Amino acid sequence: MISDFSWDNLQFLLEATRWTIGLSLIVFVTGGIAGFAVALLRTARSPVLRFISALYIQLVQGTPVLIVLFLTYYGLALFGYKLSPLIAAGAAMTIFASAYLGEIWRGCIEGVQRQQWEASAALALNRYQQLRYVILPQALRHSLPPTVGFMVQIIKNTSITSIIGVVELTRAGQLVSNATFLPFIVFPIVALIYFAMCYPLSRYSHSLERKFHAHR
Repeated sequence: MISDFSWDNLQFLLEATRWTIGLSLIVFVTGGIAGFAVALLRTARSPVLRFISALYIQLVQGTPVLIVLFLTYYGLALFGYKLSPLIAAGAAMTIFASAYLGEIWRGCIEGVQRQQWEASAALALNRYQQLRYVILPQALRHSLPPTVGFMVQIIKNTSITSIIGVVELTRAGQLVSNATFLPFIVFPIVALIYFAMCYPLSRYSHSLERKFHAHR
């Protein structure tokens, strides 16, 4: 039965892995941009902006990613906005990533000692200058380990996009399994590919944490 699993099957899985990596990178970039805006709103002086951003984070984090995906793909179609599976997957995952990255970075910004804000204010720096020259460089140092670690979650969560027809690694595994009737061979290989992508990022996150002493 193992002979029924051919090189073409493995090549198909590896080609689908490129879609998983590509989608993960797109989500990380777009989610990072949106997450940075959320983090700034969460640390804004205006209580209204803080409330709106906090509400957004609570709604997204309190909703399963699968529901966000369904609302993006099927929900918008009810109003005449039919998105392709890939675009819908990217939009849903971006919403998911923005909420979590925004909260991670909010914690890193607020983790900078209050004296740094006071010292920069004493130098007559405005809010933008405080963030650019004093606060964000320090917050960046602490944000790298959890940000790299969250990339692992993005890669793994791309697997749910197979439900709406995105042929990433998990969906490719389903197709190969249906064609070969060898699920106990196909899915361990899929798991190994995910492990090969995620484990180095996890180790790198831990090494950054030790390097920057973020755990202290």
